[in-house]
Amino acid sequence: MAASDISPRFRRVVLKLSGESFCASAERGISMDEAVHIARQTLQAAARGVEIAIVIGGGNILRGAQFKAGNALIHEATAHYMGMLATVINGLALQDAIESLGGQTRLLTAIRMDGVAEPYIRRRAKRHLEKGRIVILAAGTGSPFVTTDTAAAQRALELEADVILKATRVDGVYSEDPEKNPHAILYRELSYTAVQEQNLRVMDQTAIAQCMEHDMPILVFNFKKEGNIERAVTGERVGTLISSGAKTAVV
Repeated sequence: MAASDISPRFRRVVLKLSGESFCASAERGISMDEAVHIARQTLQAAARGVEIAIVIGGGNILRGAQFKAGNALIHEATAHYMGMLATVINGLALQDAIESLGGQTRLLTAIRMDGVAEPYIRRRAKRHLEKGRIVILAAGTGSPFVTTDTAAAQRALELEADVILKATRVDGVYSEDPEKNPHAILYRELSYTAVQEQNLRVMDQTAIAQCMEHDMPILVFNFKKEGNIERAVTGERVGTLISSGAKTAVV
């Protein structure tokens, strides 16, 4: 059966993209080639009838943590707000990339900036999704000291998503960093407890705890492989599934 004939497994998803998704490896800033690559894959998945909300990071432009070192004059809370603004810049780039390919989007931010985006309101976001628009969620939760991973978990719960799709540059969750240890084991399934006990670097611990408490599954997969976002929403075996009922399984 062709992939285009397979019904989507999920009705509504939250796709979590890091800021590094918007630039080439080991680079900073925004590469529109990378943004268009994400946009094209997202539209392929949306064409299957899946409602997609995207939570984006801003680390390709600025990380709040970079101001912790030395005698930084910028308060840590201020640095976090700066990082939130970086996610809005990425959101604007992704919005134009998707719309240049014919998609419909809405950019919503947790910090009001009416000149460039709509404010995030849960009911409004759900209505946009129901109308088939790809919703881009920027500025995290709008509060400092909260990562965009936790924002993704929060939005997934608020919007009643079926799963969080955690986009990475590797094929899933490994026992160790595969770039440092070529013999690292790739897991096919994991429980939330296993992630916590092994201190696996999937999402931050607050996000994992929220997902575990509310039984929100997380699918960690390699978005760089063409078509993987579409494969993820149709339920093909890609990446690593983290859920309450999962037993540790390796590839």
